[in-house]
Amino acid sequence: MAERETLEQQRARDAWDCVTDARNRLAYEFEDYVKTAKGLPGLIMNSGLMQAMAFLEQKEGRHAMLGEHLRRWLHERFPDLPAEFGPFMEKLMDAEPRVYQEVTAEAFAWLKWLRQMAAARQGEG
Repeated sequence: MAERETLEQQRARDAWDCVTDARNRLAYEFEDYVKTAKGLPGLIMNSGLMQAMAFLEQKEGRHAMLGEHLRRWLHERFPDLPAEFGPFMEKLMDAEPRVYQEVTAEAFAWLKWLRQMAAARQGEG
């Protein structure tokens, strides 16, 4: 491991770890996790980050796992943002517009890596 990783390397490593977690925990449902990950940026663009996170939370399986993965990453990048769903949403509701936009931009940047890593791992046996 490099002494000091770039932010892109950190995103890539976290996305790889999340995809590995999804493959291990979801087994046959991993293909659906990949599809959900590919569609999440569009959902965020159309509905907003909080609405997308609420949608993921209300579902089970791959949706809930994807929401958990994204919240954990956002918590790592923004330590004041809790990783647990309820406190996460409350913090975003109270966030200044600039902070909300920064969190949303980071979600898109991380999802770019997650989508690429998930697609790369999709074909593995």
